[in-house]
Amino acid sequence: MPIKKAAAPASYIREPVKKRGVPHYQPGAPLNQAKKLLCLQTELIAVYFNRTPNIAKKLFPSIIWNFPNDEHKVYLTFDDGPHPEITPWILAQLKQYDAKATFFCLGKNMEQSPEIILQILNAGHVVGNHGYAHLNGWETSVDAYVEDVVKTDAILKQVQDDAKQSRNTSGQDGRLFRPAYGRIKTSQISNLKSQFSIINWTLMPGDFDQSIASEKCFTNLINDVKVGDIIVLHDNEKSWKHLEYCLPRWLEFLSENNYKLEAISL
Repeated sequence: MPIKKAAAPASYIREPVKKRGVPHYQPGAPLNQAKKLLCLQTELIAVYFNRTPNIAKKLFPSIIWNFPNDEHKVYLTFDDGPHPEITPWILAQLKQYDAKATFFCLGKNMEQSPEIILQILNAGHVVGNHGYAHLNGWETSVDAYVEDVVKTDAILKQVQDDAKQSRNTSGQDGRLFRPAYGRIKTSQISNLKSQFSIINWTLMPGDFDQSIASEKCFTNLINDVKVGDIIVLHDNEKSWKHLEYCLPRWLEFLSENNYKLEAISL
């Protein structure tokens, strides 16, 4: 039986930002003002957007948010791994549907579980850079932030070299980076964009959100998914409860609705 889209419960509909006393961007205002307001809204509301606001794409054009296409493709991504138990479980679920994904991994976790990175690569998925220590770009200097990313890049390159030596493939070529929390300054972008493709997302179902039920997390994706979406999920313990419930059901829904699940390749 195909999974149908379900209506979000009325209790989940949040008040508009303007009713919470947060300043709103006025069309025609300078872009730097818009950027500040977008950050301020995120901080004061202390919530996340299920769908990334369109203004974010306009304000940060150097960041990749989605991949519009005519082939019904969407892109699952998993942040914060690898985890020695959760990540292999995710790989097993993806294999059942011949789905590919992109794993944005922390350098400190790659050091602890390099064999999991090899499993990801050997299964035909892509590994990206999520920084070493999950730094909040808004609260970190440019030098410290870039150093954190470069350190992780070196770790990932070593694991990829090991993967190339252990199998008859060329490994992956692209250098993908996702900022922790999606928070990055324009000065940090300027320092990284020549070396990395910076990837954020358009759809966040909220698998990390312990204030919602797993059923709500599930409907957050199936009600809002669009062709070309980059979907952000997490392979960490905080997200495990929702992920265990939702991922098999999401994969079933996406498969039955003819979505193609691709890894990011640039």
